[in-house]
Amino acid sequence: MAGLLEGRISLVTGAGWGIGRATSLVMAREGATVVVSDLNADGGEETLSAIKEAGGDGIFVHADVSRPDDVAALVGQVVAAYGRLDCAYNNAGIEGYMAGRLHEYPEEEWDRLIDVNVKGVWLCLKHEIPQMMQQGGGAIVNTASAAGLVGSRRLSAYVASKHAVVGLTKAAALEYAQDGIRVNAVCPGIIDTPMVRRLIGGRDAEYENSIPARQPIGRLGTPEEIAESVAWLCSDAASLVTGLAMAVDGGFTAQ
Repeated sequence: MAGLLEGRISLVTGAGWGIGRATSLVMAREGATVVVSDLNADGGEETLSAIKEAGGDGIFVHADVSRPDDVAALVGQVVAAYGRLDCAYNNAGIEGYMAGRLHEYPEEEWDRLIDVNVKGVWLCLKHEIPQMMQQGGGAIVNTASAAGLVGSRRLSAYVASKHAVVGLTKAAALEYAQDGIRVNAVCPGIIDTPMVRRLIGGRDAEYENSIPARQPIGRLGTPEEIAESVAWLCSDAASLVTGLAMAVDGGFTAQ
């Protein structure tokens, strides 16, 4: 039985760990050749090794998504290696400064977070879309967040960046629907990743133990649960789905 992404060429940014790594592995399991990209070369190479150990195929390309030349070269290398780009998962992102309220947020930290989380997604779209237009279509998924659907204290820049990703997703979906390009976003809740562990680390045990209960499902999500949603959104099974900001959050945003 063919996989959901059999024969597709997929690109995953932020693929060196967490959700990006899990999605790369699920895409490979579903039959895609996966181009793994990350600023962390060691993490990216580890993901590629895991893909190959599981019987999949792909390459690693080092890139900083906040740098226009890096993103142009990244998409160029995908096309040079495989001749096309069928699926793109724009996942690279950072959590940024977490210690203060909005009026205390350092400007340099704001700029850095927006460069990666918003400009990075925009740059990826800017270079992925022309290739997909040329070949007659494709599917793109952006990583937003439950924080792109609701507010959260002491996360002003992160919340702003993820709301922006949702907006970019909806605008791109409308602009390119007639070109056969579907653009969606996945909005993870509290997922058991190194990023979330950094966010809750250093707090008291009572705070850390309270985190799973914030999701009605009563536990943290797993990177693999997000990965399965991304693979589905990239597949023909989601052929009528575009412009969606899909909450995969254990009911967090339903509260």
